[in-house]
Amino acid sequence: MKLISWNVNGLRAVYKKGFLDFFENEDADIFCIQETKMQEGQLEIDMPNYEVYFNSAVQKGYSGTAVFSKASPKNVTYGMSIEEHDQEGRIITLEYEKFYLVNVYTPNSGRELARLNYRMEWEEVFKSYLKGLEKSKPVIVCGDLNVAHEEIDLKNPKQNRKNAGFTDEEREKIDILLKSGFTDTFRCLYPDKENSYTWWSYMANARQKDIGWRIDYFLVSDKIKEEIKEATIYKDILGSDHCPIGLEINLV
Repeated sequence: MKLISWNVNGLRAVYKKGFLDFFENEDADIFCIQETKMQEGQLEIDMPNYEVYFNSAVQKGYSGTAVFSKASPKNVTYGMSIEEHDQEGRIITLEYEKFYLVNVYTPNSGRELARLNYRMEWEEVFKSYLKGLEKSKPVIVCGDLNVAHEEIDLKNPKQNRKNAGFTDEEREKIDILLKSGFTDTFRCLYPDKENSYTWWSYMANARQKDIGWRIDYFLVSDKIKEEIKEATIYKDILGSDHCPIGLEINLV
């Protein structure tokens, strides 16, 4: 089974920049998107082989997630059933026979860490949500988690120590999540691989210089980590400030 995740930084914008070519060439079983920045119906999408699910933010042009799935899920839910955390379209959960898939766009802590306290609350609730799902079947989590876990996951760790995405608090939260029973699929296969980034600032030619961060992930419940076949970072795919990532896993 092949899955892809991509923060497109605006689905309507990336649609004009070769999105469909990549989508069709990869032919994924499940394709997850973060930061759609649109309401359902604002873009004509013709993908006859896929069922499409949107979770849009209340605020138009902001955040949002989407999932394209070849197989019909048993159930689909949006958010975490907690109103204060479900206003920004950040989560779609699809239940399949053998696993749950959770597509997530984690809140950014913001400039001067203005949303760090909210982010910490959100992380606690999200972890509890995932562990609740895991009681019935394994979970695959994918998306933009807005954190570089270790120093190897960004180009300039020392300079960014107190910046959003690399604070001690954010790193501790993903550490706790992983230790609670989840595996970072990319690091499982490539524990020491450097310069493996998924996001680059639009400033100072960061992408051309490969000054990036790895903040997009596929995490899986530890109980299915032996089924991981491949984890891919599509660094050469343009159109967003993030690049797509992929997971091949034997769950058929």
